[in-house]
Amino acid sequence: MRDLARHSFEASAPAPASAAAPAGRLWVRRLVLGDFRSYGALRLEVDARPVVLTGPNGAGKTNLLEALSFIAPGRGLRRARLDEVGRRGAGAGTPWAVAATVVTAAGVLEIGTGRDPEMGPASLRRLVRIDGKAARSHAELARHLAVLWVTPEMDRLFQEGSGARRRFLDRMVYGHDAEHAARVAAYDHALRERARLLREGSRDTTWLHALEDAMAETGVAIAAARRRLVRRLRGSLELGRGPFPAASISLKGTLEGWLDEGPALAAEERFRALLAASRAEDAVAGGAKDGPQRSDLAVSHLASGMPAALSSTGEQKALLLSLVLAHARLETLERGSAPLLLLDEVAAHLDRVRRTALYEELAALGSQAWLSGTDEAMFESLGAGTQHFRVVDGNVVPR
Repeated sequence: MRDLARHSFEASAPAPASAAAPAGRLWVRRLVLGDFRSYGALRLEVDARPVVLTGPNGAGKTNLLEALSFIAPGRGLRRARLDEVGRRGAGAGTPWAVAATVVTAAGVLEIGTGRDPEMGPASLRRLVRIDGKAARSHAELARHLAVLWVTPEMDRLFQEGSGARRRFLDRMVYGHDAEHAARVAAYDHALRERARLLREGSRDTTWLHALEDAMAETGVAIAAARRRLVRRLRGSLELGRGPFPAASISLKGTLEGWLDEGPALAAEERFRALLAASRAEDAVAGGAKDGPQRSDLAVSHLASGMPAALSSTGEQKALLLSLVLAHARLETLERGSAPLLLLDEVAAHLDRVRRTALYEELAALGSQAWLSGTDEAMFESLGAGTQHFRVVDGNVVPR
């Protein structure tokens, strides 16, 4: 991975001693970027309080949140390919790097991630180092911390396809089941390999059986982990207060239904048989006709029963935040620290009452949320409880 120390970084003022966080709190102390999006080099040091980033559109606020999202498993909050993240104007295939010093309940972690510079410009391999040691995959990040985000693109989460809702749910599961990210990655790999063999007309039934065994085992485990979280999340949703509507949630999927009917081993056998029986159909259609990649998270307004997809735009945003806050409460209860929250342009879409309620909830959770917006006035009620930075043309300056 690129040696970030080669860069000349512009640092903010060191965190004041009075801003020390309580023991057990999760927060980012230092963020260092190299050739990431609009940033050639950046070093930003903060304390444990929520961070507010303001500035004009295109200044680089979302880029900072995206960089933070890469200290979690997955493709970041924009779901960008690794070759799309390098600094603009630096040329295709430019290696990029993100490093963060993260304070957790278990101690301080040094996390580094970026595109592998040794594999050439065509490589989409992502490297991860945790305390200087290479991780086998980015899924290992889920063992140490959970990161959730809300972006303007998620305003249609309840109206668009089920894939975005599954990813949203899986990010929440990562905070409670450290193996979930690895299972999802293993299942996706087996699914792709099986699809390739079927597409090529392979007669290697031994390898097909092995892939379907792996899909049955990991697929049912994925469904079970999602199911467990949804059950626990319902209780946290009932603890919601203020103007954010309580949500009713459920999982829709074949595997989840089988788990309702019997033990996991029986569900694995049924899924294994289904995969074997659907090979001809899957060879034509690609993928697999059923499995955890087809499941969906159903959300509705608890009081009215109105499906989220049929609610107003404002109510959909409020329901989304209700889910995120409920998960943060659950995470705080079970792990002793709230997840890192990345809230991109959220305040602009809330009325004054809901903005105030959101800020009060963040304060109660003790979360180091990172909030972005163009209008400083939207964050005035946060007062001294936050640290505020102005982002202009790639420069991040304490306000």
